[in-house]
Amino acid sequence: QVHLEESGGGLVQAGGSLRLSCVAPGRPLETYNTDHYGMAWFRQAPGKEREIVAAISRTGIPYHADAVKGRFTISRDNSEYAVYLQMHSLTPDDTGVYYCAFTALWGLRTAQREYDYWGQGTQVTVSS
Repeated sequence: QVHLEESGGGLVQAGGSLRLSCVAPGRPLETYNTDHYGMAWFRQAPGKEREIVAAISRTGIPYHADAVKGRFTISRDNSEYAVYLQMHSLTPDDTGVYYCAFTALWGLRTAQREYDYWGQGTQVTVSS
């Protein structure tokens, strides 16, 4: 079982930046290695369904949803068992709960059903 913890959310004004982090605490090598997992960030805005924001494959190939392309960047650090989401030029439409997720599947995965492990979420609120 992979336990994930997100951090870095908060309240920011439009145009501002945030950096979200997701780590797998404990990092027991004998249990799993993060380079065995693809990772992603999803978000859920109030009253809306959860949607993909960005994903990164086991081999480091990134994907960014059109709504965030050019503003957000996903990255991973296998040595730290972590995935990050750097967010710039935030708008109120970016408000929501952001979740990180891991998948054991190969390739670039963007569907929620393809992800096995989820964090509890971190709130991002962008004021106008």
